[in-house]
Amino acid sequence: MGLLTNKMEREGLKPGDHIYTYRAVFAYSHHGIFVGGSKVVHFRPEHNVNASSPMDSFSSASSSPEDICPTFPDCGFRQANSGVVLSCLDCFLKNGSLYCFEYGVSPSVFLTKVRGGTCTTAQSDQTDSVIHRAMYLLQNGFGNYDIFKNNCEDFALYCKTGLLIMDKLGVGRSGQASSIVGAPLAAILSSPFKLLIPSPIGVATVTAGMYCMSRYGTDIGVRTDVIKVSVEDLALNLDVKTIEQVEEDEEEDDSDTDFVR
Repeated sequence: MGLLTNKMEREGLKPGDHIYTYRAVFAYSHHGIFVGGSKVVHFRPEHNVNASSPMDSFSSASSSPEDICPTFPDCGFRQANSGVVLSCLDCFLKNGSLYCFEYGVSPSVFLTKVRGGTCTTAQSDQTDSVIHRAMYLLQNGFGNYDIFKNNCEDFALYCKTGLLIMDKLGVGRSGQASSIVGAPLAAILSSPFKLLIPSPIGVATVTAGMYCMSRYGTDIGVRTDVIKVSVEDLALNLDVKTIEQVEEDEEEDDSDTDFVR
């Protein structure tokens, strides 16, 4: 595995692997779970299931509503109002390179990874459990997509570990999200050191160190606000939240109607 990423060949893929590929010239990565048979289960925004992330929504706006896979008839399968999708490996990669997410890395290895969203110190569960979660969520959904708190990497991390974060006010499990938040935070926190460290190289070193530590602090392998949740309980909880949201929307509609009257 490399310092920046974990590029691999297709021949090395195993069912249950957490894989990802880069989009928009390495601007961001899209994650999923390889379930075997050249199929990947992954999570995308519900409003545009052909897009791999909100950024893809812009690039696919001019494309056809449904991209038909010439190889696998079931490619693109999803339940109504769900962003969890079954795709073939070719459609998932979209001509991009294949990378494998690492689990159970040491803190020293984690800190050497310059880019977030490539590894975690958390241990992966057994393959059967990983695939069961992915296929169960394909049928029952994974809630609403949120680029910071519930994205494609969060989905894959949950499938691999079964871990959920109790504190919903902070950043989710995604290493990419923590990197986005951590970089400017590190720059702000390191600003006072500019008065004490005259050398630009010294300031840059302090900033880089704070950035790495901020990423490490949000990793699910070291966080204390994570709990193990079975996929059946997760799906039930998501159903309750969906019902509550529908009821709230109906109440708002009723209040708006009364106001008009």
